[in-house]
Amino acid sequence: MKQYKFFDLIVALFVTVLILSNIASSAKIVDLGFSLFHVPMAFDAGTILFPVSYIFGDILTEVYGYKRSRRVIWTGFACLALSAVVFGAIRALPGETTWQGYAGDEAYNAILGGMSTGGIVLASLAAYWAGEFTNSFTLAKMKILTNGRWLWTRTIGSTLLGEFVDTVMFVAVASAIGVFPWSLFLTLTVTNYLFKCGVEALMTPVTYGVVGFLKKVENEDYYDRGTNFNPFAV
Repeated sequence: MKQYKFFDLIVALFVTVLILSNIASSAKIVDLGFSLFHVPMAFDAGTILFPVSYIFGDILTEVYGYKRSRRVIWTGFACLALSAVVFGAIRALPGETTWQGYAGDEAYNAILGGMSTGGIVLASLAAYWAGEFTNSFTLAKMKILTNGRWLWTRTIGSTLLGEFVDTVMFVAVASAIGVFPWSLFLTLTVTNYLFKCGVEALMTPVTYGVVGFLKKVENEDYYDRGTNFNPFAV
């Protein structure tokens, strides 16, 4: 397999952003204090970071192709699952007496405990898997259809679909199992979706710059003609 200078670095950054965004999602819900079309701009804190993972996903698929992106998506999935196991193990360990006095198991469970409970883990993994593969598949197909032109249509178009699948699935699963109240479903879904897509659109010039740089230094501009798009293919 062809060796690349920056592929491993991008994978590491992608996985780091992915795990941090999931921790932030469990830790805090942010309220910006204003409404858009009568919908309060309130969203989980992970929304601030999570769109960056889609930008990395766009870069990976655009430069290196769907096949390599598929491997990265599964890597991220495995790392998310591992982080859930680690947080679960920490949750099960007995807390030290002094720590119990100023923080305690209740505080841990309220903030980080969700990272190890079935609800938030199931919602995160299902939404991540479906959203990332939707994003990568859409971008790869659009690149072929446009013959590599109009990069912005692929990055934004794939994000509109991928983020929609991701956001709806995450909030729906999390609400169904009691992580979020159903009363926040519309607010969290709309605000998360608008914010994520807005970040992607604003970051388009940066995406253009990074993609152009990588295509030049890596001597790669992959087109997924004849690619097996089965997400489970090895």
